Amino acid sequence: MKRMRAFTLAEVLVTLGIIGVVSAMTVPSLMQNYQRQSYVTQLHKVYNEFSQALLRYQNDKNAINLTEAGLNSQAQMNSFMSSYFKVVQTCTNSLTPCFIEQNTYKKISGVALSSAYTVTNSYVLASGASIRFLYAPSGDKIGNIMVDINGQKGPNILGRDLFTIAVFKNGMMDDTGASAPLSKDTRNSLYTSNCASAENSAWGCFGKILNDNWEMTY
Repeated sequence: MKRMRAFTLAEVLVTLGIIGVVSAMTVPSLMQNYQRQSYVTQLHKVYNEFSQALLRYQNDKNAINLTEAGLNSQAQMNSFMSSYFKVVQTCTNSLTPCFIEQNTYKKISGVALSSAYTVTNSYVLASGASIRFLYAPSGDKIGNIMVDINGQKGPNILGRDLFTIAVFKNGMMDDTGASAPLSKDTRNSLYTSNCASAENSAWGCFGKILNDNWEMTY
């Protein structure tokens, strides 16, 4: 009779051990990459929703830019949010409970992001994202958007689920500056000096994602 060939128990155990070691080395990296992409996907959805709302607003007003359309005061920005988004919660003159307490947000470096946001009306959208639209004109910039893409859910870290985006009168959304679009060098500089640093600044993360073609490489 022919003898049947098979693996010995020792060979099976060695193989399983190798698979376990390889998995332990690669799975955490894969999970981190997946989580980063999940954050970017959610951010992109909010970005698209806001961009389309700004375009509708400008077209509805038959204007050549957002300032001419009427986004020239905090009251108008509050009205814009209420009229052009499906809002499920409004926090009048407050960040909470639409956002978590701002002093509990952290930066990628681990330091606390303390008192980085001016308080005004904030909103929770049907998508679950929390938004605060602040009138803050400077050059062609008309306002700042603070967005927590998943609301009060964690990790509540700037550059992961929390971002600050500038809105310009030409309808563009970018990192902070006098006009948009910003150059790649300017965005990288903002990332290094703000997002990636221990400074109490909430800028620089969004521009880095734009530079890297909607990927979170940091």
